[in-house]
Amino acid sequence: MTTYSGPPTTVALPLPEILGLTEHFDTTGITSPDALADGGFNVWSNTFPADELPAPGSVVDVHGLPFAFPAKDPAGRDNLRCAGQLIDVPVGRYDWIHLLAAAERRTEDEVLLHFTDGAVDPEWLRVSDFWPQTPSRFGESPAFTCGSLHYPRHIQRDMPPVIWRQRVAVPRESALRAVRLPDNPALHIFAMTLQPSLRLTAESATETAA
Repeated sequence: MTTYSGPPTTVALPLPEILGLTEHFDTTGITSPDALADGGFNVWSNTFPADELPAPGSVVDVHGLPFAFPAKDPAGRDNLRCAGQLIDVPVGRYDWIHLLAAAERRTEDEVLLHFTDGAVDPEWLRVSDFWPQTPSRFGESPAFTCGSLHYPRHIQRDMPPVIWRQRVAVPRESALRAVRLPDNPALHIFAMTLQPSLRLTAESATETAA
């Protein structure tokens, strides 16, 4: 039996939490045409072309989600190569962890979600190869598809590398406090945004209506 409780209450959706990852950067993966040899995304020292990507430090909309596109740190680094880093997040309940990421080959590995109640949950992070002409293997969407690929001594115009938008679920309905990345040097992360729990929003609306 369904009980009608009146028209739905309209509430503002919680804003995504845009994380700054600069302190964790350890790799240069984006270069300008006059500094091709400054980067080293993979073993061939390929890099993404800066002139085909958003301005460093800007907030960009990717499929309706805001991300802080990386600004280079003082050493010129703009992404992190996963090495088991612990990323502290604003404590809260979240549904999804959204990432701008790329992999040196298609990669599957676990992240560990740390909650304030002491629970630690493993969840899969799957990212497809950044390599040109390689399709998505895990259902993620391309955030940025470039028109060329940088090598240390030349620019290959017919090889469009991809930075993907991928997401990791947060099923536990507890407050998240940190994310432990996998120890996997093939996996690179450029940006991270957390999507607050919609269930929390629904609970707030119910309380308001009552």
